[in-house]
Amino acid sequence: MKFEESKILQQLPKQFFANLVKKVNAKAAAGADVINLGQGNPDQPTPEFVVKAMQTATANPADHKYSLFRGLPRFKQAAADFYEREYGVKLDPETEIAVLGGSKIGLVELPFALLNPGDTMILPDPGYPDYLSGITLAQVKLALLRLTAANHFLPDYQQVDPQVAAAAKLLYLNYPNNPTGAVATSQFFQDTVDFANEHQIGIVHDFAYGAIGFDGQRPVSFLQTPGAKDVGIEMYTLSKSFNMAGWRVGFAAGNADMIEALNLIQDHLFVSVFPAIQDAAIAALNSDQQTVHELVRLYERRRNQFFTTARKIGWEPYPSGGSFYAWMPVPEGYTSEAFADLLLDKAAVAVAPGNGFGAGGEGYVRVGLLIDEPRFTEACQRIAKLHLFDR
Repeated sequence: MKFEESKILQQLPKQFFANLVKKVNAKAAAGADVINLGQGNPDQPTPEFVVKAMQTATANPADHKYSLFRGLPRFKQAAADFYEREYGVKLDPETEIAVLGGSKIGLVELPFALLNPGDTMILPDPGYPDYLSGITLAQVKLALLRLTAANHFLPDYQQVDPQVAAAAKLLYLNYPNNPTGAVATSQFFQDTVDFANEHQIGIVHDFAYGAIGFDGQRPVSFLQTPGAKDVGIEMYTLSKSFNMAGWRVGFAAGNADMIEALNLIQDHLFVSVFPAIQDAAIAALNSDQQTVHELVRLYERRRNQFFTTARKIGWEPYPSGGSFYAWMPVPEGYTSEAFADLLLDKAAVAVAPGNGFGAGGEGYVRVGLLIDEPRFTEACQRIAKLHLFDR
């Protein structure tokens, strides 16, 4: 007997990152020494104190039972304490925090928790490709909001089509931004709250890289904006801040109605996160954040070193202010995918083509700052031999 996938599954977008990994693995399998700058997977280990907290919690028989459906109260309290301590934002742990098995889950499931088929939501272009999965699963309409270098990769709300603004129910944002490394300002977030109130649009801010800001500037939380909790939520993950990508733990914070919708749909899909993982996350959130500060300094050193090396071969980066990515222009005569394929084929250097993040990413490739510094120099030396940036 043969079973066909549902029409919804057949409509899902192709997994961009899976295809990229396939190309890189094929090149490596052919014997090439691939320098992989295309990944977004943290290369540093989870802090030892977090691992030990997990080991202790795993040995506790009480953690072997089903988790509470909506997560451990002590984890939600730690998340609320973290936001008050780090951002000056007060949150009710029971009504304004939802425990997530990684922020991707919340980002994908929220559209079909809040919207009805045929409703409209707005996504940034370029943007994180997995946002599109929620569009298909919820059977809602997509409107794209173009981000440009001329506006520092921030949306220009004056350019939003009035009909789109009137129809839209949700808007996703992500700062520090993947893939561009752009950062938001307090004024931009105030403009966002004003835009949301004017058009009755819910805001979802993906704060995945919230800890990673450079040049002495700490990324701004959307929830620090007056009125933010009235119009939206923020998704926070421990994947990037604490090198816990494989642990799959995070939370949503903010508007109580949105949080309840997330909790309700998760009541039917999951039994929350393994309690021992939540206990480890508590240790991370309650820490003095010294390991986070050290990690940010590492990424800043890598960014500066890569920028210096890239500029030596005539490759001028967008001046990213956060995340662990460099957003690099494609030389004239190439599409982003053709350029990425050329680098992999001729230089054994893997980068992520910008068009994988949407049409607005065409003309760029994304470089991950997730390898040791000497390999950046080697990558640029290999690329220089292709004479793509000769002046």
